[in-house]
Amino acid sequence: MSLTISRKLFLGYLFMALLTVLASAFALFNLQKLSAGAYNITNHHFVLMENSKQLMDILLAQESAEKKYLILRDPELEQIFWKRSVEFTEKLDETSRLKLDRRTKSAIAEVDVLHRRLKELFSEETLLAQNGHLQEAQAISDTTGRAVIDAMAMQLRDIQKNMDQAINNEMNRIASQGRAAVQMTLGLSLLSLVLGITLALIITRNISKPLKQLQKATRLIAEGNLDHKIEARRNDEIGALADSFAHMTQRLKVLEALNLDASPLTGLPGNLAIENRIEQSLAKGKLFSLCQVDLDNFKPFADQYGYAWGSEVIKEVAGLLQGYIDEMKLTDMFLGHIGGDDFVLIGDPGQVEGICKKLVVDFAGRILRYYRPEDAQKGYFIGRNRQGTVQKFPLITITAAIVTDDGSRFKNPLEMARRVAELKEYAKRMPGSNYVTEEAVERQKAAQPQNLPSSLEGSNC
Repeated sequence: MSLTISRKLFLGYLFMALLTVLASAFALFNLQKLSAGAYNITNHHFVLMENSKQLMDILLAQESAEKKYLILRDPELEQIFWKRSVEFTEKLDETSRLKLDRRTKSAIAEVDVLHRRLKELFSEETLLAQNGHLQEAQAISDTTGRAVIDAMAMQLRDIQKNMDQAINNEMNRIASQGRAAVQMTLGLSLLSLVLGITLALIITRNISKPLKQLQKATRLIAEGNLDHKIEARRNDEIGALADSFAHMTQRLKVLEALNLDASPLTGLPGNLAIENRIEQSLAKGKLFSLCQVDLDNFKPFADQYGYAWGSEVIKEVAGLLQGYIDEMKLTDMFLGHIGGDDFVLIGDPGQVEGICKKLVVDFAGRILRYYRPEDAQKGYFIGRNRQGTVQKFPLITITAAIVTDDGSRFKNPLEMARRVAELKEYAKRMPGSNYVTEEAVERQKAAQPQNLPSSLEGSNC
């Protein structure tokens, strides 16, 4: 059989097609490996690292409660220790259910054994302290207890160190695979170009360009540049990988922002996230409500009962608000913690007001558990003010102020926040726990311009 031009062209196109298939198959195989690596970083390594950090925070809180108990012998500090112990166990169980290597499993198991030993030691310390053997209890805490806590902290730090190293290794591996894929694809494409097939250039450009972008993105992300954007809008594996990288980058930025801005006490978004949410809601032009929740008479309580118990009250309010959101499945509701005893709700007006109604009712019953029985029964406690004078202090109440807008009245978050603050100060002059809306306050002022409101739309309890 003679090789005619058409046959040569056919064989040439066939050879080019084979090279193209080989290049594409190699690229897609590596892209899938890269996508799997990015998924592993986002959904495993970072999760395990965050869990180990949270376990370390809980352990430090347990240690703090133990030391304070041996000094003050306050049963409330003992309760805080056991509450933190439950949180530690739950977080440790959650971590153990992750896909772990043998080394990490061994470290988690060791932490579990040490934590059980820590609980046994604390039980022994409390028994000795209650029987008047405070020096013996302190000796256990300073020796055996200290050694157990140090061993647990060392294991948790090792886990964090291992995960940090694993992330670096995974990122380097992804970068290396990306470079190898680019080099091989370009080599095959150049071979096709030597045969004079214009289509090879199209295929080369179609594959090499996004791979170069992904290679660059891998390197930049590994160096900590989380603002780099990947332009690869495709409905194939390259697009999926680009989406995975973009999702990973956004997730890293969110985690970074949350770690910097979130409240260390409640874990809720802080001022930066709150301001951004208000600004976004104003820009949408859709009606929404901004609500500020504040505790009244909180500072005297914290002075009398201690800052640790005051922190528990703040976490109780956060838990109530988050519980309402979860119970009602309000996926668009935003809950933030300004700081101290101030919280913010942003969402649908009806839903925000519904949460406030439940809050002022439930809080009145919940707050009593944080007082001594005799103080809760009397409705006040006796203490000294900042000037040292003995006086009566009322129980903690809660105030919520709601302002609603669709972006037509307030130009920026600062103006809207200032209006909510004014409304809150007005509402705090009312007795008991309350929530007020801007409309109700305006109606009240119009009806009684010279008097403080005796009741407003909402709840007063």
